[in-house]
Amino acid sequence: MEIREVFARNLRAARLTKGLSQEELAHRAGIDRTYISSLERSVYNASIDVVDRLACALDLDAAALLKQPAADILGEPENTFE
Repeated sequence: MEIREVFARNLRAARLTKGLSQEELAHRAGIDRTYISSLERSVYNASIDVVDRLACALDLDAAALLKQPAADILGEPENTFE
């Protein structure tokens, strides 16, 4: 899985876990809501500064947003929660 996809999945999962809308996360991070949507759909690459701002808004370490799922690291099929 590409890092952009990893970031997109982790961002969306963290946002939903915190119970935040894209609009609320955007407000907390000082980022446009449409940019959040694009990041979650892997349309754009986030700069390291944006990753840090989003992580701070989510009360996470930036590394958590970039960490690959364990199954992907081991080359195993990943679990889907949909």
